[in-house]
Amino acid sequence: MKKNTNQITKEPTAYGKRWSALFLLCTAQFVVIMDTSIIGVALPAIKADLGYTQSGLQWIFNAYVIMLGGFLLLGGRLSDLFGARKVFMWGFAILSGASLLAGVAWSEAALNIGRGLQGLGSAFIAPAALTLVLAKFTDPKELNKALGFWGASSAAGGSAGVFLGGAITEWLSWHWIFLINIPIGLAVLFFSRGLLFKGSIQKGKVDVAGAVLATVALVLAVYAIVSAEHAGWASLQTIGLLGLSLVLSLIFLVLQKQKSEPLVPLSIFKVPNLLAGNLVMALLAASWIPLWFFLNLYLQQTLHYSAFYSGLALLPMTVAIMFLMVGVTGKLVARFGFKTNLIAGLVVLTASLVLFSTIPADGSFVVHVLPASLLGALGMSLTYIPGTIASMSGAKPEETGLASGLVNTSYQVGSALGLAIIVAISAASTNTARLTGATDTAALNTGFQTAFFAAAIVCILAAILAAFSIKTLRS
Repeated sequence: MKKNTNQITKEPTAYGKRWSALFLLCTAQFVVIMDTSIIGVALPAIKADLGYTQSGLQWIFNAYVIMLGGFLLLGGRLSDLFGARKVFMWGFAILSGASLLAGVAWSEAALNIGRGLQGLGSAFIAPAALTLVLAKFTDPKELNKALGFWGASSAAGGSAGVFLGGAITEWLSWHWIFLINIPIGLAVLFFSRGLLFKGSIQKGKVDVAGAVLATVALVLAVYAIVSAEHAGWASLQTIGLLGLSLVLSLIFLVLQKQKSEPLVPLSIFKVPNLLAGNLVMALLAASWIPLWFFLNLYLQQTLHYSAFYSGLALLPMTVAIMFLMVGVTGKLVARFGFKTNLIAGLVVLTASLVLFSTIPADGSFVVHVLPASLLGALGMSLTYIPGTIASMSGAKPEETGLASGLVNTSYQVGSALGLAIIVAISAASTNTARLTGATDTAALNTGFQTAFFAAAIVCILAAILAAFSIKTLRS
């Protein structure tokens, strides 16, 4: 009899450097999340250079997160089959090449394609990196600390990307917000073999068709929502695209049930808290991503901050998230459990969004931006790690790649759909304000206020779901 093909390749020297490896993996996660936000303050400059429309700007974001969200499950599956380190390195090779294309983009289409390929590379990186973190830290105390750094790199990547994007756009050009990934990617590839172990390797097939089907369904849904502002919500185009997206999603689920080696074994949803945790993470992203997206636009289009000062205005949020996640969140989870922290964080984040929804057109940084952004940082710090723990705590070791892929997928799908829906709501509110005779600045600000309030509703729904659906697991 042959031994089980599911085996861990142990490399003692690599394990002995686990904290250095954690730094490398956190850097990778930082880059993945940073690439969703670094474009924020550069949007006006990109719009002027490449001729994007106001509503078309969101495709610079959505091209990335749709490909990221659509192929994360494939990335998780490949990680389980071929080893996490190999897939991790594949991802960085793709990301580096795609960043070169985005950095030299000469047209709207070229930039969108480059962003989509960046998302594909990140879809391989994220689940492989989280799998390696979970494999390297098995002691509960060390794991909580490691996840604290991991969570900080994720949340800080989103906020720090705003600051870095502002500085790079102001002092160099928007092209360098993409080109900066190339030296980082080469450095990560150089150190990966010495610091990371290969990970688990299994025999099996890759369901590429399933990954493509899921991605096409997501693209159609997002495009239908984005274009509904012009086509009309009751138009044949909008209803048809949403209907086709639903049909493809149902076909995907049927095929997953029938296949012997599916991309997503539906039995994994029997894992305690996995389904509820993933829904909460999707709703979290659907409220958090619109927060920074519209806050960037508010700072530049309403308060008329430059790209650099817009990024600088959000630096306190970045610092607060890093400090809280590394130094505080892990201790609070150990003392009060992940459910309590998750609900508290979502309530605090909701309060932040409600404050932003009252922000005036002549607002000030000290009075209106700083308090609400720090409150948002506290809410996100209390929420992200407990949400991740809740979603993955019941998964078996051989399911960690898939489970991490699901968590990341839920977050990115929530980002894309949440932003698309809230952009549409905001645009409708802005147009209504213009029809009543409001100035352009006042109308834009009304749209921003509506966007923040809509995100607050999404966030409180996540808190309610967590309160009634997340269960505290006993060891």
